[in-house]
Amino acid sequence: MNISKVHEKRYRKTLAFMNSHIQKGSKILDLGTPNPFTSHLKSAGYKVINTKGENLDDDFKAYTENNYDCVTAFEIFEHLLSPYSILKSLKTRKLVASVPLKLWFASAYWNESDDWDKHYHEFEIKQFNFLLEKTGWTIKSSELWTSPDPNKIGIRPLLRYFTPRYYIVYCERI
Repeated sequence: MNISKVHEKRYRKTLAFMNSHIQKGSKILDLGTPNPFTSHLKSAGYKVINTKGENLDDDFKAYTENNYDCVTAFEIFEHLLSPYSILKSLKTRKLVASVPLKLWFASAYWNESDDWDKHYHEFEIKQFNFLLEKTGWTIKSSELWTSPDPNKIGIRPLLRYFTPRYYIVYCERI
């Protein structure tokens, strides 16, 4: 599968962040269906179990058990109407999550023809941090990165070279 340079950069940064906080061989529950990044995690030595595409706003109870070393959520919480419920209910002690950030110069992603492909939230850092705190998580480490696309021209693509687009956190249960 061909992966764009934009995605490859995000995958490389995400995997480096994972490797710095989560021990290889760990049993990971990845909130989200199998995707191209799943194979990167498996190749790096993680034992990955994905969710099956159910609506995690309503149908998350099967994933709240504490038999995982870590839960990951890579660009998934923006697709939930209320990520509070699942974040509060997870019983694992470690969480690695990334979200797209709200950009002042671009509106939230919204696919008109697919209800599953909408961003209900694009977070500000303080907003996501507050959500994590209120659901019982303590942020131990975080990173930001930009997401420029060299194939696009204009003011917005130029701003993406300087404005962080993604925020990733490593958290532990309080």
